[in-house]
Amino acid sequence: MSQTVRMLTDSFAVAPQLTAEDMPAVAAAGFKSVIINRPDYEAGPDQPAAAQVMAVAQIEGMAVSYLPVVSGAITQEDVVAFAELLKTMPKPILAYCRSGGRCTQLFQAASALDEL
Repeated sequence: MSQTVRMLTDSFAVAPQLTAEDMPAVAAAGFKSVIINRPDYEAGPDQPAAAQVMAVAQIEGMAVSYLPVVSGAITQEDVVAFAELLKTMPKPILAYCRSGGRCTQLFQAASALDEL
């Protein structure tokens, strides 16, 4: 895997943009699920499409979900949907966006929901 994975808990990690080619290494690292938070083509046509990443992740035996979230514009609906994925997807989960920051914000907001 060419990108740095940052573990936030024992069962959740974030990473910057991943590609379909990264998915075998993600699976080999023990992840059971992948959440894609980066909208397709946010950075232009050279950005890997979620569908390509999803196809390889599934071939590698991982659950995968596409929850595109606009950077700097996270909504309550995004947080609730992310929280549901955290509850229902097999763990450990790896989420990615452009830098990992958006996924971290979603994780923190979703975790705060559970504390209420």
